[in-house]
Amino acid sequence: MSAGTGAVVGRPGAPALPPVDEAEPGVRHVRRLPARAGTHAPWPGWLPDELREAFAGTGVEQPWQHQVEAAEAAWRGRHVALSTGTASGKTLGYLMPVLAATRAGLAPAGPPRPEPTGTAAWRVAGRPHTSLYLAPTKALAHDQLRACADLGLSGWPIAAVDGDTSPDDRTWAREQAVHLLTNPDLLHFSLLPGHARWAGFLSSLRFVVVDEAHRYRGVFGSQVALVLRRLRRLAAAYGADPVFVVASATAGDPGRTAAELIGVDRSAVTTVDVDRSARGPVEVVLREPHGSTEDETADLLARSVAAGAQTIAFVPSRRGAEVVARRAQQQLDAWSPPDDGGGPGTAPRVAAYRGGYLAADRRRLEQALQDGRLAGVAATNALELGVDIAGMDAVVMAGFPGTRSAFWQQAGRAGRRGRPARVTLVTRPHPLDAYLAEHPAALLDQPVEPTLLHPGNPYLLGPQLAAAAQELPLTPADAAWFGPHIEALAERLAATGALRRRRDGWYWTRPERACDTIDLRGSRADQVEIVEVDTGRVLGHVDPVAADLTVHPGAVYLHRGESFLTEELDHEGLEALVRAARPGYLTQPQTSTAVEVLAEHVRRALGRGWLHRGQIAVTSQVTGYLRRDEVLGTVWDSTPLDLPEHRLVTSGTWLTLPLAEVDESVPLARLAAGAHGLEHLALGLLPMHAPCDRWDVRGYTTAADLGTGLLTVTFYDQQPAGAGFTEQAFGAGPAWLAAALERVEACRCENGCPACVVAADCGDAQRGLDKQLAASLLRLLQPPPATGA
Repeated sequence: MSAGTGAVVGRPGAPALPPVDEAEPGVRHVRRLPARAGTHAPWPGWLPDELREAFAGTGVEQPWQHQVEAAEAAWRGRHVALSTGTASGKTLGYLMPVLAATRAGLAPAGPPRPEPTGTAAWRVAGRPHTSLYLAPTKALAHDQLRACADLGLSGWPIAAVDGDTSPDDRTWAREQAVHLLTNPDLLHFSLLPGHARWAGFLSSLRFVVVDEAHRYRGVFGSQVALVLRRLRRLAAAYGADPVFVVASATAGDPGRTAAELIGVDRSAVTTVDVDRSARGPVEVVLREPHGSTEDETADLLARSVAAGAQTIAFVPSRRGAEVVARRAQQQLDAWSPPDDGGGPGTAPRVAAYRGGYLAADRRRLEQALQDGRLAGVAATNALELGVDIAGMDAVVMAGFPGTRSAFWQQAGRAGRRGRPARVTLVTRPHPLDAYLAEHPAALLDQPVEPTLLHPGNPYLLGPQLAAAAQELPLTPADAAWFGPHIEALAERLAATGALRRRRDGWYWTRPERACDTIDLRGSRADQVEIVEVDTGRVLGHVDPVAADLTVHPGAVYLHRGESFLTEELDHEGLEALVRAARPGYLTQPQTSTAVEVLAEHVRRALGRGWLHRGQIAVTSQVTGYLRRDEVLGTVWDSTPLDLPEHRLVTSGTWLTLPLAEVDESVPLARLAAGAHGLEHLALGLLPMHAPCDRWDVRGYTTAADLGTGLLTVTFYDQQPAGAGFTEQAFGAGPAWLAAALERVEACRCENGCPACVVAADCGDAQRGLDKQLAASLLRLLQPPPATGA
């Protein structure tokens, strides 16, 4: 069980990896984090003996100090932000009060709780207190269910409920379960809209655990924050006032983040963020690849596995995960000697793990990881892992994952209690990675970034208010849950016919469900199935927008080490037809983009130009694809495509520079190439100023326009309605662009390289790049030098 020390995954007794030679070519920096002994604390006095014995049965003889601090605060009725390292035993910290309350029906100490009245008459007589556990994925909730079951407690009815749960099992959970494990989607689409059926559970609700809270950021996090406000509102209507435990392995200012997520004042949250658990020594290595980042990652994965260390490699793209796993396995097969009969060797097994796999395939891979049959895995990120993987011997990252928070979250997967571990960051040819290789303290010594939440965003709040009104009529008093602008938004919804104003509040009067109009995760519910033509086998699924990029006609699709060629993409039928093939090349989509400013909210002078912020519309389309040699990566040719346009309304920040400020002898084409280089450079360094990764914010350069007299470079949030990243970019404008100028001036290349103005993922190479002019444009955007008195 992971309650005490984290789930231990891997082969017991695996040999430790030899220390890295700091003089080895490519090694830029080595940081050795010392082992930590850990500090225990006595069990809380209110915890029954049978629960102490149950925890002892899973190997937890005594809790860590931070576990007891969190449990004591929650038991006293305080909301808790529990932010300690991966595998530090956060589960035990919140299970102690949850079990004590739900197991025996005891009320926590502290202010008396009101008895249910009115609609709370649905409460089941004599029912003990209930608790709710929320995880960002179904699989993590089921993994937590297994951890609870490992305690071996009888008479403790618990259940995991999600969209796959049968009606009979859901009914049992509703009527009998005292500890419910689920995800925000089930809460939003089922439990809250059907709250009358869950009245007994809600009226007894005493604890809510929000696990993996660092995943709730940007638009998704803001949506979940509003769902939690709806939960607290309904619980109050049934007479309950639950205590929240918000758990996260990596969070900047966890107390503030927890308060924003659940909608309470910061003073109502107790922060527990000093990790007192034991830890073995960890070696952190920053490494520049000899060739490509993917090849180096595959080589390190293979070498680590061959040394007997169970290893996970984090790769930023799904295609990259497939490529790294395949190349690592090929390398291991080549090293494995034949058996005595002359047959093939028995190399350790390496596999890819990514989103888009079928559930059954994911479960098989997860089980193989848990029992050690899978020696290595290349995964896209920790979120797509369906189990709480910890205790790996080594972690390899193919490039900086975008934020320090994500870096430490992935790094935390390495290390068993008391055993040495290694974390290796293989840098990409990217400005940010180059910067970190030159300034390792910026990665290893700085605090993690704060989580960005904007639950007050009217584009998100309006639909959530409609959903809340369908659950219970809205009144001005609901400003306590949703903020001071509720009346203005409710009137706006009434003007559009979404709500109807009556004497006692605003009502939802439409026949459809209001919650169905809200997309919590920013991705459409309908999915394109990827089907193998020859067998009819469904390989996986992908959302329709991503389908244009990954399974367009002619695309090479990689799946679990196999290669397929896409023959047809049917948008209406939501089906992509592929056939097994190994054509010797990979494909890269090419896109076109157009940006329209819908509303400018604010601007600021920036040197001789301006920085703007507002609402924009981005229209994008996949227009063709490149075929690249599978081994060398060189471009073979380009093929045009005719695919539909996609429109995104979002938040953006854009730079404008009058053409009159630029040397008039510079041709417009070269000017556009310089601005394009500036775009790449600024995007690459943006994660140092806003907690985003390379996919959260995109850029677009408008060709110099003689009609407007302006050169424009736009940066926009990828999420509909915005995620707050470009808002932070606007605030950090001077420092952000000063860092970009420093990077391009420090880069030793002559005409531009991936460490400055070249972006490997750019789909608009025809605009060209000009490093020297990019630097000149950045100088024009710097504030004038200060003058003395």
